[in-house]
Amino acid sequence: MRRFWTVFEFELLSYIKNKSFMITTIVLAVLLGAGMFLPRFIDMSDMLGIEKTVEEKEETSTDDEDTEDIVQLGIVDVQGFFSEKSILEQAFPETEFTYMEDEDTLKKAVEDEEIEAGFLVKDDLNFEYYVLNRDIMDDKQYVFSELLSMVHKQLYCAENGIDFATFVEGYEAIVECDEQILGKDAEDSYWYCYALVIVIFMMIILYGVMIATSVTTEKSNRSIEVLVTSIDSTYLLFGKVIAGTVAAVVQVALILGATLIGYSINHTYWGDTLDVILDIPAEVLCAFAVFGIGGFLFYAFLYGAMGALVSKTEDINKVAGGLQMIIMMVYFIVLFQLQNPDGMAMKICSYLPVSSYSAMFVRIGMGKVEIWEVVLSAVILFVSVFAVGWIAAKIYRMGTLRYGNPISFTKALKDMRNAE
Repeated sequence: MRRFWTVFEFELLSYIKNKSFMITTIVLAVLLGAGMFLPRFIDMSDMLGIEKTVEEKEETSTDDEDTEDIVQLGIVDVQGFFSEKSILEQAFPETEFTYMEDEDTLKKAVEDEEIEAGFLVKDDLNFEYYVLNRDIMDDKQYVFSELLSMVHKQLYCAENGIDFATFVEGYEAIVECDEQILGKDAEDSYWYCYALVIVIFMMIILYGVMIATSVTTEKSNRSIEVLVTSIDSTYLLFGKVIAGTVAAVVQVALILGATLIGYSINHTYWGDTLDVILDIPAEVLCAFAVFGIGGFLFYAFLYGAMGALVSKTEDINKVAGGLQMIIMMVYFIVLFQLQNPDGMAMKICSYLPVSSYSAMFVRIGMGKVEIWEVVLSAVILFVSVFAVGWIAAKIYRMGTLRYGNPISFTKALKDMRNAE
């Protein structure tokens, strides 16, 4: 066991002494943590959509009047539904409308960028919307649709002798709903679960390749031949993998922790706009830590075995292609099933060791899951980790003494079985 700790200490120190690793960790943690304090010193209310206080409005009103951009829109309204600009300006604040004679004039003004967009009103139920390059957040046509719909209702009431105010009061009565969520609100938990799935995916891909590269590098310079004769291959592989796991967990914990702590201190300055991503319940964070570490170990052992099957670092992707395909498939399946966390696909994924590392904490955050299900999934995952670790150590010892062309994972398993 002492030799395991020797390997573990050496590998962990190699991460700590790696300047790029330390600089990346420190810089990201400081930048993200400090970034959460920005609203304390910079007015970000417009960007975040936060309502300013009366005092702030009075301080900035003068500057806003001078610097505020007025949106220029055009309209062709032959029938005179919108003869008063005030009606349009109420629906489109901070906008100036220009009345135009015909469709060609309107189109030319849009093409020449004299106006941002324009409306051609055909009748009280039809209009055309002209814009040069439509932005993904452009909602002008929908606002104008509602406005024209109101005009149609006014005309209908006038033609049928109905009092418009009475009609609106009855037809557009507001239905009040007092929502009582007895379980979990998937809408609130969707985005932080989405973000955490991406985090664990990136951890496995990035650090898995690092572990495989470390093994292959030792094999290519033949230092592995001395190591396997003096230290048991199981200690070597377990020391490398667990050291890589500790380094990965510490790095992610520092970066994520700095961000979450910084936001918790300043969430009111952000207007709670980032709650959907950064207000993560403790139970979800704990599940993410437990299953994330288990899933990382599971794949890290496999990456370590893959590194022993090649003699050159450029051959790693050839051997690890199948493993990376599995990781990608799990990643997309879980993301696509986020809106159905209690579906059969997600339930199956939450028990398979290749996918439970992300599927289970998603179910905990968004779906309905019993304690026994969480325990059973965790037991299956960590038993699989030790089984894969034992197999990987055998492949590691056998593969490190083979040079030449890369060996496939299936062939390595067959050779290991024949040797026994």
